[in-house]
Amino acid sequence: MKKDFTPEDELLFLALGGSGEIGMNVNLYGCQGQWLMVDLGMTFSGNEYPGVDLVFADLEFIEERTDSLVGIVLTHAHEDHIGAVPYFAAELGVPLYATPFTADLVRRKLAEAGLVDEVELNVIEHNDSFALGPFDIAYVPLAHSIAEGHALLIDTPHGRVFHTGDWKLDEEPIIGEPTTEEELCEIGDEGVLALVCDSTNVFNPAESGSEGAVYRALHEEVARWDGRRVLVTTFASNVARLHTLGAVAQATGRRLCVAGRSLDRMIEVSQDNGYLTEFPELVDFDTAMNLPRGEVLIVATGGQGEPRAALARIAEKQHPIDLTEGDVVLFSSRQIPGNEISVGRIQNLLAERGIVVVTDRQSAIHVSGHPGRPELEALYTWLRPRILVPVHGEMRHMTEQARLGLARGIPKAVVQKNGDLVRLAPGKPGKIAEVRAGRLILDGDIIAPADGEAMAMRRRIAREGLVVVAVGPQRQVQVEGVGLPLDEDYGAFVSEAQSDIADAIARLKGAAARNREDVIEAARLAARRAATRWSGKRPQVRVLLPGSERG
Repeated sequence: MKKDFTPEDELLFLALGGSGEIGMNVNLYGCQGQWLMVDLGMTFSGNEYPGVDLVFADLEFIEERTDSLVGIVLTHAHEDHIGAVPYFAAELGVPLYATPFTADLVRRKLAEAGLVDEVELNVIEHNDSFALGPFDIAYVPLAHSIAEGHALLIDTPHGRVFHTGDWKLDEEPIIGEPTTEEELCEIGDEGVLALVCDSTNVFNPAESGSEGAVYRALHEEVARWDGRRVLVTTFASNVARLHTLGAVAQATGRRLCVAGRSLDRMIEVSQDNGYLTEFPELVDFDTAMNLPRGEVLIVATGGQGEPRAALARIAEKQHPIDLTEGDVVLFSSRQIPGNEISVGRIQNLLAERGIVVVTDRQSAIHVSGHPGRPELEALYTWLRPRILVPVHGEMRHMTEQARLGLARGIPKAVVQKNGDLVRLAPGKPGKIAEVRAGRLILDGDIIAPADGEAMAMRRRIAREGLVVVAVGPQRQVQVEGVGLPLDEDYGAFVSEAQSDIADAIARLKGAAARNREDVIEAARLAARRAATRWSGKRPQVRVLLPGSERG
């Protein structure tokens, strides 16, 4: 029997994604029989899921309770906060709420999926508040690496929650006007029950840094390479960085060229919403290549080593943009953990061609969009919450932020992970139950469980290889190995494996010789032993018999 978990006269918090990991943020607040969702994000796949591009939080818990879901509020437009919207919003069947810039990007995603008429999208102006069931919600602008980054101030019958989203402190934010220290102190003076806070950069002992400082570093770096083509790669979503690069191009007398569809889209959405109003006119690839080398600045996607992005194709000489020996590539972005090999591959390709590579380790050409320890401590001081709930981090990040908050005077800290149902009020805050919180994968056009048999089999095949055995009507045997490291020994392996399998089948007597399952199992084990003997691998084995599609 399904457990109810209907919120009573209490305030509950439940992360279905983004707690215990970085990315895929999905958070729920429960109160008086209703649920509020904050963000609906995804993450990109890695080697854990071969052949898969996107990974989502499993929403089974709230999908079974859509009648009590009052809406989905989006903090900002990064993919780990909005990327799952086109895949699940229509099924959840509740309105979306976002500020104009975020709403524009979401609307385009819905249009691409043919869902514009199926999903209600409400645009909330920056200073407006709105109510959803027992939740009164206001956007609180905070600096981040995308336009219109916001915290949420969620007023409930049991107290107010300050849900930070992704944020930092920045005295020169370039884009937008973040809430001031004085305004945040006023929120603290009015009382904050719980601070649900980004943990990503808790181990950074310094402040994240200012976008204004990045402008000065990029200006100096670009000017330094006079007479050479300079390419800058950065996150397409970093509107402040795009503004900075436009200003750097103008200040150094270079024309600006953009390579990457996501950059084109971000510039268009930004300008449609009143940002990048002084952005220089862009030149196309042909014009850029015909300009003197020192008179062009190229901005390209692909700083994380994505194989289909512009920078990878430029590095492999498969793009109209051409770089040659002495040209310069500036990596104005943070290398996301897990991308080291793919980024290193691109950098090595560039270095092999004599192209100069400069990263944020050599020059201050990037700052993070997430708070370091001094910024976290400042926010604690201003808001003075009674409870700290770290989110948006791996377990090591969240436990460290809990220690930091307690050391800085926050009375209570609750360390939770995806699936932990936490009661914030009334009474002592803490975990009260666990619910299902798995992962889903987008595999081709199908959304499937990440822990399903198909993905487990794919991993095993990738690791160990595959042997296919076909047994004919007269028990003749054919063998084919896929992914076994045999090369010149392959023919000898096939011959011996076929002989072993035929012998194994011949040894079956009586009923076993006539039983399909017994024949299949004898052939499978013989093939597996032969493959292990020859290759040291334990491959998956599929046996095909007449009258059966699968062995």
